[in-house]
Amino acid sequence: MHSSTSHKHKVVVTRNLGPDIMPLLLDHPDLEVITWPEDRVCDRSWFLANLPGASGALVMLSEKINAEALDKAGRTLKVVSTMSVRYDHVDLDAIAQRGVKLGHTPDVLTDAVADLSVMLALMAGRNSKETTSIVQNGEWPNFNWAPFSFCGPQLSASSFSPTRTAGFIGFGRIAQATLARLIPFGFTHCLFTGNPTSNSSSSVASSIQAKYPTLKAVRRVGLDELARESDVVFVLAPGGDKTYHIVNEAFLKQMKKTAVLVNTSRGTLVDSDALIKALREGWLWGAGLDVVEGEPNIGLDHPLVREPRCVVLPHIGSATNESRLGMATLAAQNLIAGVLGEPLPAELKLTK
Repeated sequence: MHSSTSHKHKVVVTRNLGPDIMPLLLDHPDLEVITWPEDRVCDRSWFLANLPGASGALVMLSEKINAEALDKAGRTLKVVSTMSVRYDHVDLDAIAQRGVKLGHTPDVLTDAVADLSVMLALMAGRNSKETTSIVQNGEWPNFNWAPFSFCGPQLSASSFSPTRTAGFIGFGRIAQATLARLIPFGFTHCLFTGNPTSNSSSSVASSIQAKYPTLKAVRRVGLDELARESDVVFVLAPGGDKTYHIVNEAFLKQMKKTAVLVNTSRGTLVDSDALIKALREGWLWGAGLDVVEGEPNIGLDHPLVREPRCVVLPHIGSATNESRLGMATLAAQNLIAGVLGEPLPAELKLTK
């Protein structure tokens, strides 16, 4: 319970979160809510101009939370709540040094992104010059049918390919949820990489093996082995300097010619130039991308968009009504708890 007070905490919200969520903030007796009024990415100048004196900020991935923004807010700032799982747009050192709490929205989008990851694997595997022609021209391609027209590698296991290996760069919640969806397709092996400082790989592998007894092997491996052995490589690691271009030319050259690459994490993890070269020269079969380096400035003339063996979506991994409602609710709850000095429902613990 909070005692009534005439003082209200100023909070800056960089996007209208809709009629189901905004009342949580607008009707709160302890909050003065300043909301970016337009239905587009918040202008940086507006954001900075409204930060001074704010106790909290609720932001999207488009807002850079760096020393400039934190200095503008000043010592009154208690919490930054981002409506995202990832926090590449936040300077963690700068926010930790100022003692500002950081809330994010894990878990609520896990299933939506896992669903899309498997869908992209299916689409990229079946993609070909013939199917791309249908999409681009809006009509059935004008050529003679042949026994192997429209064919691509099958995702599921079969009598011809009884072994199926999924490789995961990053093996957190979303990766494990993606693996769960692959089990009914007959996947038999799981390879993964993760944080090299983690000592829990063996316990994770054991628990996954116990949970899915049809898996013949679950192993943490190096990137080279993962590239060589995987039928589908799922890129699901955080962004940042440590994972920048982790999928590069050397990695792609080692992939099976029938393999598919799926990226539903951050565009910066995949070297776009290397991937374009790999697809054109047939180092792998295809790619399914929900994220592309340089987004949102990706036009129809982008080489990956034009590449027949690449399926590109506009970063819609969490774009279900259920997940976005959950994310927005959690972001609002993190903001409120932070300004009132309560524990955040989902706080990223930072060290100075």
